[in-house]
Amino acid sequence: MSSMRKAFAAGYHNLSAWADLLDRINVFPVADGDTGANLRISLAPLRDSATVAARTRELLARCAIGNSGNIAAAFFQEFCRAQGFGDLAGQAAQGRDNAWQALAAPRAGTMLDVFDAMVPALAGKTDAVQLYPMVCRELSAVVRATSGMLPDLRQAGVVDAGALGMYVFFEGFFRQLAGQSKPPASILELFAGKLTINAAFQAISTGSYCVNVVIDTGTRQAGADKGLAALGESVVVLPAETGFKVHVHTGDRQQLRARLAALGEIVHWSDEAIEAGDVAGFADPAGKQVVHIMTDAAGSLTREMARHHCITLLDSYILAGDDSRPESLCSPADIYALMRAGSKVSTAQASLFERHQYYQSVCQRFGRTLYLCVGSVFTGNYDAARRWKEDNDPHDLLQVMDTGAASGRLGLIALLAARFSEHAANADDVAAFAGRIMDDCREYVFIDELHYLVSGGRVSRTGGFLADLLHMKPVISPTREGVRKAGVVHSRKGQLSFALERLQDKFAASAAPVILLQYSDNEAWVAETVQPRVRELLPGAEILLTPLSLTSGVHMGPGTWSLAWAGGK
Repeated sequence: MSSMRKAFAAGYHNLSAWADLLDRINVFPVADGDTGANLRISLAPLRDSATVAARTRELLARCAIGNSGNIAAAFFQEFCRAQGFGDLAGQAAQGRDNAWQALAAPRAGTMLDVFDAMVPALAGKTDAVQLYPMVCRELSAVVRATSGMLPDLRQAGVVDAGALGMYVFFEGFFRQLAGQSKPPASILELFAGKLTINAAFQAISTGSYCVNVVIDTGTRQAGADKGLAALGESVVVLPAETGFKVHVHTGDRQQLRARLAALGEIVHWSDEAIEAGDVAGFADPAGKQVVHIMTDAAGSLTREMARHHCITLLDSYILAGDDSRPESLCSPADIYALMRAGSKVSTAQASLFERHQYYQSVCQRFGRTLYLCVGSVFTGNYDAARRWKEDNDPHDLLQVMDTGAASGRLGLIALLAARFSEHAANADDVAAFAGRIMDDCREYVFIDELHYLVSGGRVSRTGGFLADLLHMKPVISPTREGVRKAGVVHSRKGQLSFALERLQDKFAASAAPVILLQYSDNEAWVAETVQPRVRELLPGAEILLTPLSLTSGVHMGPGTWSLAWAGGK
């Protein structure tokens, strides 16, 4: 495993830890709050330090989404070819040119400025140790300058999110190459006053769609990708294996599709409405809670729920074929479809380095942080956080609690702790409250087919085969001691009866617990059949409907659903 590949992985892990901040200051070209998420998805091929560079270039083109993601991919398609320190200057120059040429209407004041600055910064350099502090100073100055270069950035009072993302990546990249172990300069101090959107800033709703499309030109003449600037706004064009990839913002998807189809075969198309104008929802949450809450994305909380309650999610990764993506940024429908088709899908934890970057990031941004981590019987996250704290937390900012929970139980503990933190007197009260919720919260997971657990090694092949043969559907509960078998039923109707009986045993009809209903690829059934019956039984309950965490869903398989509850006594 080369030092260069390790440096690319370190850069990605650093970027991932600060991605939420990038989302919160994203105002250009559209204030849709997704720059950090798009960069995490687009540059995910760089996190695997064992990936061969030639394969990485292809994966970058395939994974790139959004404006920032496609521009960054254009640069890294060339920069990732560097095999050693001596290659960096030349590959940076080619990457810079690639990024500028990929854009139909390039603008200064963006990540392009960072790429421009990289080229002279690397020229003639032979020592990574001396280069690291110098390149950080130069790139940070470039990022600070972006706040005054574009009208949207000036009005919002922030630096460009994409440019900051590239600074964070390269800081981690060069820190790894230089072998530096000391914590880097604080992002909050380097860009003080430029990381919170002005309250008076008003984003303009465009009514457009963000479209990513791959065109296979086959034997069509070269240059078919020319003249695409007129297709819409924010046009970025990348070379693909047998054609090219286009990112564009358009208000007319049908017309765009017709024009692109004339250039070749459309082999991939995705579009998403651009929802601008809600920048108030991205205001920095510092000060809203007496202690910040962080938890693992293995709890069944969506990114939207976490953002609304100012919760930091620490992702694991979903691996499907060549693709690796943070679990909270995956499409559950796509993952379950792959599983039903027989494709191998698995999970992987974030690297220890990435987890350390997250701990450091939340402590810098929020100060006192309560990390409600997935049960130590399921992962080593609790021990990893405790060891980091012992060596890196002299001010006792990070408190780590082993919840003994996973999936919905973990999500519900974090959600209720975050709500409580908004009006609590002090951090100790929040930790005590979380401890009480851990004791009170229960969850039942209803599995449809055991063979997914068998293929993942969670149960024996013989036992799983017999259970499927007999149409048995086990009911399990994640607990501090591990997964406990709670019962067996034979049908969906039996699952629902089991759930309702447990709720009836636990609560009087007048009770008002918080209930988290989670679905895999069976949202309609859970929403239209399960939820009304639970509502009928407990009309005072707060019922939340959310996807089952993919960490759980990938192991338990399509058809799984879950019921978690707390409070209501």
